[in-house]
Amino acid sequence: MRLRTEDPTTTRAATPGTDADRSRWRPTVRTRFLGAILALSAFGLTVAGVTAYGLQRQRLDTVIDEALVRNVEEFRALAGDGVDPSTGSSFALTRDLLYVALQRTVPAPNEGMLAIVEGDVTNTAPTTVQVRLEHDPELLEAAVAAQGTSSVTLRTLTTSRAEYRYVAVPVAVEGDESAGVLLLAFDRGAEHAELVRTYQTYTWVALGALALTGVVGWLLAGRLLRPIRLLRRTAQQITDTDLSSRIAVTGNDDLSDLTRTVNAMLDRLEGAFSSQRRLLDDAGHELRTPLTIIRGHLELVDPADPADVAAARTIVLDEVDRMHRLVEDMMTLASADRPDFVRREPVDVAQLTDEIVDKARHLGDHRWRVTRRADVRAQLDAQRVTQAMLQLAANATKFSPRGTMIGVSSELRDDRLLMSVSDEGSGVAPADTARIFERFGRGGAGRGVEGSGLGLPIVAAIAAAHGGSAYLEHRSGPGATFVIDLPLDAVTHPTATPEEITAELDLAVTRELALLPEDEP
Repeated sequence: MRLRTEDPTTTRAATPGTDADRSRWRPTVRTRFLGAILALSAFGLTVAGVTAYGLQRQRLDTVIDEALVRNVEEFRALAGDGVDPSTGSSFALTRDLLYVALQRTVPAPNEGMLAIVEGDVTNTAPTTVQVRLEHDPELLEAAVAAQGTSSVTLRTLTTSRAEYRYVAVPVAVEGDESAGVLLLAFDRGAEHAELVRTYQTYTWVALGALALTGVVGWLLAGRLLRPIRLLRRTAQQITDTDLSSRIAVTGNDDLSDLTRTVNAMLDRLEGAFSSQRRLLDDAGHELRTPLTIIRGHLELVDPADPADVAAARTIVLDEVDRMHRLVEDMMTLASADRPDFVRREPVDVAQLTDEIVDKARHLGDHRWRVTRRADVRAQLDAQRVTQAMLQLAANATKFSPRGTMIGVSSELRDDRLLMSVSDEGSGVAPADTARIFERFGRGGAGRGVEGSGLGLPIVAAIAAAHGGSAYLEHRSGPGATFVIDLPLDAVTHPTATPEEITAELDLAVTRELALLPEDEP
């Protein structure tokens, strides 16, 4: 069997995303932006220049025609008068009329004139006139052809020497049989040449303006796109290292808003990643102990001893339940940063307070009382607030002697909703006030009490998700009061009829009586 070998000189096609693909030059946003600006500027300058040149050329032709018509009218006035100024009598010869007409006509810089009688040039313009019509035989031939006509028409003639805009006026004097022609002509090419030179200057000025626009546009585009470059570099740093880099925000434009949005996104990502890291660290730390206990009892259990197996089973199930509660609490904390962690809706706070007490009285053998009710409707997540309040109530039952009073309240204070749970237990030492709200943090009074150490952090997370906070209120007497401080974005004070108010009071009294022990009036 022969193996097919590949020619080492064969070049493979570069796949997208490889170094060969990235090495190909691609125009940057700055280059494309500047190219578009220069293209639009060049287009605008070209359209403006061509339009202006066309209009100026047309206006120049109009000026030439008006000058020729004006000269013809002056000649007609002279011929109509018919008086020779040198003799004081009427013109007798065509030659004399044409001579006087040439003397009275002052040609423009690019205008020439001459007189023709019977096909011969009899009079020419002064030597100071630069346009010499008599030197162009093609023009003379066209002028001689006009001797036998009776109409005067503006014409354009292009000869081997120049391009003319001319008028040939046939002339005849009564009593003289000779026919003559007065020829007035502009060198149209020379007139237009001055205009061309003007717009050549315009072209150079436009090119200079484009060059200046390119330099200024390059610098301006670099300044405007600087946040995007910083964004790219920051993204590269984040990819390579960590999420702590941020983009400096300057100005108050669209790019500044983009920078703020990206920084906010990075804050959320960093918080999410930090939360995941904390979750993994906490899970690894807290689950290690129950797993060690389970492994130890399973290794030491005597399968032949039913009592030993039963005892090991009880311990293992208890540790599994503890791990289950721990995982549930950690999942709750992990989801606290999600936007849908709380779902706000209008809630009757007074009714919610009563419902919390109804649920909490089954947590322990204590006396429960609603100390205050906030008679408002607020935008809250009733389930999450109930979860947080029941957690505080559960803590109160753990650290309070049986039969003591536990109070639940809700009140308005400076447009804030304060919901609290008070007990008559051992309280919290001042040194433990900050630590008890940390994950797995415990105060001195909590040593040996069943729990994961995540209850108060969950309460704080629920309060923070509502835009509020949770804290321990300092008291002078025994016990502790934990407060959930929530903002009131939309508060509605209900208006009730007297009958509804009476019914609510009766319901409240009934609830209070139901919560009192039988030996208390």
